[in-house]
Amino acid sequence: MTVELKSGTISDFFASVKKTAKEIDEGRKLTPKNIIWVAPSDLMAILKPERTKLIQYLRKKKKVAYSELIAAMQRTPVSLNNDLKILSKYQLVNIIREPNPGHGLHKVIESTFGSEKIEFKAVI
Repeated sequence: MTVELKSGTISDFFASVKKTAKEIDEGRKLTPKNIIWVAPSDLMAILKPERTKLIQYLRKKKKVAYSELIAAMQRTPVSLNNDLKILSKYQLVNIIREPNPGHGLHKVIESTFGSEKIEFKAVI
């Protein structure tokens, strides 16, 4: 199964939903879809080299402590937080706070789609 990130407006989203609803009304068998609708400006932001490298790294590791991610990506906390914020907004990563025995909580980042293929589509 692949995950599609589609760029489009709110009317594009509702057109897609309407098409799916029509298929349901006609009794057709639906194929599972993993589509995430993205604002065009955010699609370009997701495709930045630093963010794509981050996604690729997380897909290999599955689940990584935030401190390990900073070291592996050789990034500052501010830049890494900005990247994680936009990636989590579109459900490409999950940010979890887990207990760190004897040290309170720590932030853990995990890839949402594991090794599944992610396709980016833009409609202009």
